[in-house]
Amino acid sequence: MPRVPSPSTPVPSTPAGPAPAPSSAKAPPSLLDRHPLRCALGGYAATRVLGLAALLIVAAATGKDGMHRMSGRWDAVWYARIAEHGYGHQVTLPNGDVHADLAFFPLFPALERAVSAVLRVDVATAGLLVSWSASLAAAWGIHAVGTRVAGPRAGVVLAVLWGVYPTAFVQSMAYTETLFTALAAWALLALLRDRWVLAGALCVLAGLTRPTAAALIAAIGITAVVTVVRERRLRARVLAGTLLAPLGWLGYVVYVGVRQGSATAYFEVQAAWGNSIDGGVALARFVAGLPWPAALGLCLALALLGLLVALCVRQRQPLPLLVHTIGVVVVSLVGAAYFGSRPRLMMPAFGLLLPPAAALARLRARTALPVLGGLALASAVYGAFTLLGSGPP
Repeated sequence: MPRVPSPSTPVPSTPAGPAPAPSSAKAPPSLLDRHPLRCALGGYAATRVLGLAALLIVAAATGKDGMHRMSGRWDAVWYARIAEHGYGHQVTLPNGDVHADLAFFPLFPALERAVSAVLRVDVATAGLLVSWSASLAAAWGIHAVGTRVAGPRAGVVLAVLWGVYPTAFVQSMAYTETLFTALAAWALLALLRDRWVLAGALCVLAGLTRPTAAALIAAIGITAVVTVVRERRLRARVLAGTLLAPLGWLGYVVYVGVRQGSATAYFEVQAAWGNSIDGGVALARFVAGLPWPAALGLCLALALLGLLVALCVRQRQPLPLLVHTIGVVVVSLVGAAYFGSRPRLMMPAFGLLLPPAAALARLRARTALPVLGGLALASAVYGAFTLLGSGPP
């Protein structure tokens, strides 16, 4: 009789082809997971290239100069003039209002002048180069903040969403939004990393770029107070960063005051441009004066804005990011400025986009990519027709 193997005797196996892969095997990491920064900057750059292409196509079809709209109109002209001749220019309107160039902060025109001198290009071209370079720095900083708060995928989507913001076409113009957003994003990241002096120094530069720096100053100050209360001590670097933060904004306000011989000169200059703070009265009057369908649409847009703010709070965003976001929104709404500019004034509040970015990051790529692509196309077309219109952005 054949011998029956005992339980302890190994039974030889017959080869039957390759063994099946275990059910728990993971798919290889995607490009997004391996190189999130490249995806963030590449995706953001793609949105801007698409916007520029749409502008040039529509401009060619309508016989207009698209490049001139980005560097030779509205605020870009004032910055270029300051870069070439310094401060001192003003325009008197037919109604008697005086618009002085002191309303514009100095860092952007200073960079225009420096780039123009180094690269031997005109200041208008230099302004575009500064803005485009700053836009990539901003996208990088936004990606870094989003990654720290909600993970790498959300960081990538956040950078791309900032590039498809409804008024993202301003990011391709010789305007200050990209420079300010870059400085604000990196300052907030420094704060999240407990690098207070760096945050304060970046805030100084932001304060020399736009008056909206008041929101960033508030973010640093409030975070400092909460940190001191929580730790029950005042660290030297917390104090140093907090004291540094307002020096840029305050320094320019003092400069205008000394130059004009009045402590309130800067605010008087802004008021002459129609940029005084009225607590939202001008906004309420603007809405009330619209036909009811337009007023309803605007109220829905403001409700959506409120919902995004509420989602930022619910998401438990870090305190400095939350304060900066809400501060930028409030500053943009409580002034008496030209209403059409308010959406772009809110563009540095990139924290508003973090809740939808986190939601899109949880979707599969085959779902998220068409959504982002559709938003990019809509933003590009809207930007092209807006830039080629008559009113300022």
